[in-house]
Amino acid sequence: MNLTPPMDAASLAQAFEVFARASDELTQAYNGLQGQVSTLSERLDILLAALPAGVVVLDRHGCVEQLNRAATGMLGDVTGAIWTVIAKRFGTTETPGEYSLPRAEGELRISISETAVETGGGRIVLLHDVTEAWRMRVEKARNERLASMGEMVASLAHQLRTPLAAALLYTGHLANVQLLPQDRARVVDRALDRLRHLEKLIQDMLIFARGEALGRETFGACDLVRELAHTIEPVAQRRGVKFEVDCTAGSSALFGNRKEISGALTNLLENALQAVGEEGVVRFHASQRGGNVVFMVRDNGRGIPPGLQERLFEPFFTTRADGTGLGLAIARGVARAHGGEIGLQSTLGEGSEFSFRLPLLAMRAEADADVGSGDQGVNND
Repeated sequence: MNLTPPMDAASLAQAFEVFARASDELTQAYNGLQGQVSTLSERLDILLAALPAGVVVLDRHGCVEQLNRAATGMLGDVTGAIWTVIAKRFGTTETPGEYSLPRAEGELRISISETAVETGGGRIVLLHDVTEAWRMRVEKARNERLASMGEMVASLAHQLRTPLAAALLYTGHLANVQLLPQDRARVVDRALDRLRHLEKLIQDMLIFARGEALGRETFGACDLVRELAHTIEPVAQRRGVKFEVDCTAGSSALFGNRKEISGALTNLLENALQAVGEEGVVRFHASQRGGNVVFMVRDNGRGIPPGLQERLFEPFFTTRADGTGLGLAIARGVARAHGGEIGLQSTLGEGSEFSFRLPLLAMRAEADADVGSGDQGVNND
């Protein structure tokens, strides 16, 4: 049995000296580490304060633990508040990923992204103020419409003058006392027809000039298809056109001005009916494709020459004697005002197909739910 011999006094003193020296070194290292942590914390606070984006730190229970100066400017001092309650302040907008935040001094447009913290179970929410970018987009769209209107002035004068001159000519005949009653009635009908054409032209012009999709609401894509089918089917029957309707978009929902979208699609459908004539076929179909709902209007008419396809969406360009030339320009404006687009594919002798694409509400609604629930981020890129 081996026993360690007892240490003498000199060895014990030496051991204590080594221990004390190691303890001092450890204390100095700890104090240095504390200083570095303090410096890093100060720098982090300065960085957070200087960031233009709002930073909101949530604990594992979804309560606001910390927020920087930019976030306080947007939300106020909400330290300790529950994020799901705060998220109810944000409203949906026509742009996916962007939310409106009402304030006394004016509405803000906020882009929200969220990411999980690797330790502790908390989350970090980033708030980007994109109000100025949104205003610039709106201003750019207005400027583009104004530029288009400037180019249309000469055409508009001609378009207004032609039916107005015809109406004045017809009404001038009414002053002839020798005009027979049946001739007078015929002149009145023609004058009224030209005045109605003039009224339609002015109405279309106002819609095109306004350009913005106001009065937005949420509605089902298939509900809109059924509504339009109910309107178009009697017209197709009277003209002897076979009208086929189908919607595979399910419960897909849209957010926008239902009246303007309906008017744009009605214009496409009426153009298709006129293109086929009797015994023709017009098919109206809606489906979900990725993050969009696509409405397709196809006819088996004579098709559109390639040289005319590029000009169809120009204001006041029309191939019909009774057309205003604004229907397709308005349809494109409505689609773009809702974040969508309109397209055309046509082959001579086979027919034409117009596609009217609009962004789906479901993706934005899912993002809204994520903001409120906090289960996952709006955008974890």
